[in-house]
Amino acid sequence: MPGTIRGLYAITDARWPRPVALEPAVAAALRGGARIIQYRDKSTDRERRLAEASALASLCAQAGALFIVNDDAALAQAVGADGVHVGEHDAAVSDARAQLGEAAIVGVSCYGDLDRAQRAAAAGASYLAFGSVYPSPTKPHAPTVPLAIFAEARALTDLPLVAIGGINADNIASVRAAGADAIALVDAVFGAQDIEQACKTLGNSL
Repeated sequence: MPGTIRGLYAITDARWPRPVALEPAVAAALRGGARIIQYRDKSTDRERRLAEASALASLCAQAGALFIVNDDAALAQAVGADGVHVGEHDAAVSDARAQLGEAAIVGVSCYGDLDRAQRAAAAGASYLAFGSVYPSPTKPHAPTVPLAIFAEARALTDLPLVAIGGINADNIASVRAAGADAIALVDAVFGAQDIEQACKTLGNSL
């Protein structure tokens, strides 16, 4: 598997029009220490999505960071991404793996469902994501899950565990202490006035 699922995992803000320019924002996050970037864009503008994903893949390669595409294995393949992240209604792990190959990263959203996590692990997932661990400004209606989910998941699998949802500089240390290997962030990174400094501050708490 290329790279390690650990540290700051920055997910691009999917809102449109974008609140910040995408490429400079991602470049700043990488300078600040983000080790994984996920491109999340649910729009149907295929040409723009291809151009953006290609640009971000290049930025990540230059920075030595991992680049993951949300819910689009074909786009991930087209831009040479390190992998794809699938959610509740997305392509099955096995389908993504078949398209991208055995070396690709295939991450899975497990929410608070340990049974789903075990099924994903058995199907060949590379990492398991749990959340929302706190109320999230990005997904305000998402149910929250207790931090104890990470200890429970660790008892079931050796796969990297990713925490997402409402994480910021005030609570990131608690999430890491609970057992999360990587911390996924949207608003705490891309909603910051100074993205590079925000990532440095967040990283100092890990």
